[in-house]
Amino acid sequence: MVISIETKGVWKSYGPVWAVKDLNLEVRKGEIFGLLGPNGAGKTTALKILTFLTKPDRGSCKIEGLDIWKYPLVVKSRISVIPQEINLDKELTAYENLLIYCMLHKIRDKKHKIEEALRFVGLWEYRKEEVRKFSLGMQKRLLLARSFLNDPSVIFLDEPTTGLDPHIRREIWTFIKKAKDKGKTILLTTHYIEEAEYLCDRVAIMNKGEIIACGTPQELKNQVGLWVLESINDTGFEYEFFKTREEALLKAREKEGPVTIRRSNLEDIFIRLTGEKID
Repeated sequence: MVISIETKGVWKSYGPVWAVKDLNLEVRKGEIFGLLGPNGAGKTTALKILTFLTKPDRGSCKIEGLDIWKYPLVVKSRISVIPQEINLDKELTAYENLLIYCMLHKIRDKKHKIEEALRFVGLWEYRKEEVRKFSLGMQKRLLLARSFLNDPSVIFLDEPTTGLDPHIRREIWTFIKKAKDKGKTILLTTHYIEEAEYLCDRVAIMNKGEIIACGTPQELKNQVGLWVLESINDTGFEYEFFKTREEALLKAREKEGPVTIRRSNLEDIFIRLTGEKID
């Protein structure tokens, strides 16, 4: 098993607040790994540390076995970052945006690389269009195209589908899956349960700067139970977890009010561990 991304004992504070507490991660080569949690959980801070945007107070970070602070230039040449915000030049065309990126990063064979990247995300026919005319979904796809230009081994995505409607979101998921099929290691942050379950080989659930659970979506569900019984009590909704639907049905017969029995999801893990929902 080859580890592409590794952090050990990483801490980061902003004033009196610990944004990341004792972060220990191992992301395997070629997998999609998700950091899942509500806003303020520490996901973006963790990503910023791994992509040189902020330094940790202590701890170590390695990408492909290299300490990122000892070998920054080498590591930067092997990674790509897709930020949450759209940081494209909207007065330029799609092709011009990618050309400038190639020039800044001294990427060889620019024309071939740009055409390959634009065709990969389905934007080649729009290459001469100004980005300001693009929909939000098309702009996100152009960001993906840009991230492929330096042929990175590792791609970081911060909330890649925030603000997109469900149809466009699924389009972006398709391109992320295709990037994995090309052998890329992908670390993404998200607060969408469905996104984490659909895309990620493994997930780390974060809350208040800490990882509170880690594993495949199925492993995490197995830890708390595959079936959830939802009911209402005097204080609000109550969630009870069971290994089988039959066990949940037996318990449901003891309830007086309306109940719902359904399969568990990753948010249920979060609720079980924290007593809160992912906003």
